[in-house]
Amino acid sequence: MYDTLDVTTDARGVATLMLNRPDKHNAMSAQMLADLTQAATDLGADDAVRVVVLTGAGASFCAGGDLAWMQAQREMDAATRGREAGKLATMLGALNTLPKPLIGKLQGNAFGGGVGLASVCDVAIGVETLKMGFTETRLGIIPATIGPYVLARMGEGRARRVFMSARLFDAVEAVDLGLLARNVPPGDLDAAIEAEVTPYLACAPGAVAAAKALARDLGPVIDDAVIARTIAALSARWETEEAAEGIGAFFDKRKPRWNTR
Repeated sequence: MYDTLDVTTDARGVATLMLNRPDKHNAMSAQMLADLTQAATDLGADDAVRVVVLTGAGASFCAGGDLAWMQAQREMDAATRGREAGKLATMLGALNTLPKPLIGKLQGNAFGGGVGLASVCDVAIGVETLKMGFTETRLGIIPATIGPYVLARMGEGRARRVFMSARLFDAVEAVDLGLLARNVPPGDLDAAIEAEVTPYLACAPGAVAAAKALARDLGPVIDDAVIARTIAALSARWETEEAAEGIGAFFDKRKPRWNTR
């Protein structure tokens, strides 16, 4: 049903939504964005599904944007790039408002858009060996479309510690920043996720959905206007000399001119 995902549901109604591009470290392509958006719709409408666990196949949870997708965007005009940014924003919005509990099971690293995916989960647990980071500014662009969800998760003060520097941080700091609820040894991850899933199986599904919707309504505003601002901000960055230099340097396997480290 999905080209880039593996979706299974057990007899209890626990669905596992797995990013399934392990050879690409589950980097998000245009197809994966479309698949995730459709999966959010499908799982949300399936009365048999009580809880959704979001995870990745292979060594990484999600490495961010797919390189081929980014390369293609270099050749697009501004309007087309804006539409591509809109696809990511739409996907994140669909998962953020999924009317089922969404549990993030981070079995490996998460960068850029992968941190955005963790941020739309109701709770995220990761292995103690993982690394995370907002790596966009190394390329001359910004973590724009993931921004509303990251700020809602972390708060502005904590976000500003890592949102602009592209610094990688470990699972301990990710807990301190609010991105992860906790970190566990790899061998304990399944049990930790099960401990999050099990309580929901004793709850009324409609009440859970209503409570989640209320929490979202009472939280920071993430409406069409906010999303449009993030798309515009990212689109504007793509038009800068810094973005051309940063992304060009990445694909040329050289340092951009501002990197004096």
